[in-house]
Amino acid sequence: MATSTVTGFSNGLVDLSSGLISREIFVNEEIYQQEQEQVFAKGWLLVGHESQVSKPGDYFVSCMGEESVILCRDRESKIHVFLNSCMHRGMKVCRYDEGNTPVFTCPYHGWSYATDGKLVGVPYFKSAYDEKLDKSQWGLAEVAQSHNYKGSIWATWDSNAPSFKEYMGDMTFYLDQLLDSRDGSEGGAEVIGGVQKWIMPCNWKFPSENFAGDGAHNVSHRSVDIAGIGPSGRGRRDDSEYATAKRLHFAFPELGHCAVGDLHQEDIPYAPTYQNNPVAEEYFQHVFEERRRRLGEKSRFLAIVGTTFPNMSYLARQPRSISVWHPRGPHQTEAWRWFLVDKDAPKEVKDILRHYYIRYSGPGGMTEQDDMENWTYAHTASRGVIARRYPYNYEMGLQFDKIDVGYPGVTTNEKITEANARAFYTKWNLMMGA
Repeated sequence: MATSTVTGFSNGLVDLSSGLISREIFVNEEIYQQEQEQVFAKGWLLVGHESQVSKPGDYFVSCMGEESVILCRDRESKIHVFLNSCMHRGMKVCRYDEGNTPVFTCPYHGWSYATDGKLVGVPYFKSAYDEKLDKSQWGLAEVAQSHNYKGSIWATWDSNAPSFKEYMGDMTFYLDQLLDSRDGSEGGAEVIGGVQKWIMPCNWKFPSENFAGDGAHNVSHRSVDIAGIGPSGRGRRDDSEYATAKRLHFAFPELGHCAVGDLHQEDIPYAPTYQNNPVAEEYFQHVFEERRRRLGEKSRFLAIVGTTFPNMSYLARQPRSISVWHPRGPHQTEAWRWFLVDKDAPKEVKDILRHYYIRYSGPGGMTEQDDMENWTYAHTASRGVIARRYPYNYEMGLQFDKIDVGYPGVTTNEKITEANARAFYTKWNLMMGA
């Protein structure tokens, strides 16, 4: 049998000083179950966007880890996040993906709940309960904490968890470029279309760490680059913004969040991109110039991708989108993707972006298909008895010095590094009690 110098790896499951991580954390059922309690029941998780529940009575059924939850807006226009489970016998009280309703009625025994979660209807309340059931104690279970950050809705089950602001820290600087308008004004994004959903036979950590800042895997996207699926028919995305920029990696090891962005040269001119569509070209030139006017020196920085621990990832520029990697067992992940546009963008611009987003991302997107192939084959090849004896290698960039460029996080300027992945697993280690 072949031998390896790392087969004796015994410094725990995650040894980041050496850049070694056991495959067990991706394939072991016991570890997966521990994650549900230690990571997903205690962390802040993205649930949806306020534009999906814009009117009183609107609801959107989402997930937090393995839990089905209802994001809804009550009659007073307050947003809630409830466990999608009847307090009588556990049936899902809402089985539709989204809609509008004055009340949620369990299809099993008929218990009914208002959009503020209160139990308002119980069959046989007089004849079988003698009106003694205390309905005030049996409303839908609501999350311990929730937070609306520039339209994105987050929640946690843990009443002792740090506040959203503390949990996210300075990572919000990078989220802002996803959620703010393209012209640099605060907020202004909305979800376009529905939510893409698909199943992948891999562990949820594969896509999470990939979006944290894995630049080395671009070799697997060569065919997409050649195909020219970008908005102007070049590459995967229009690279004019990035051609002269300096690639930066940002990590928050104690928080687990990671981001990648580009720092541009000063006074870089606008590069025409949508020459075949005057409306889009005019719009993007306008937001480019307005962003520079509003933000000044800060406009030089453009966020690209990132991951907020544990399972929310994003593309901040094009295609502008949010992904959540829902765990469905150690060997399966349900991927959800939201696409964002500026609310005040012209309809023609929104249509152009929608078509581009579909070409790029999701189960039908060319780039996403490359990624899914990587993750699923890697996971499958790691499940065997022999394969699990060998750790994954995360040594890339251990020798690089950190730099200070005036942006939040531990920063490296190497185009290729695994520093962000190591930061992600630092937090994983902490939450798992290592």
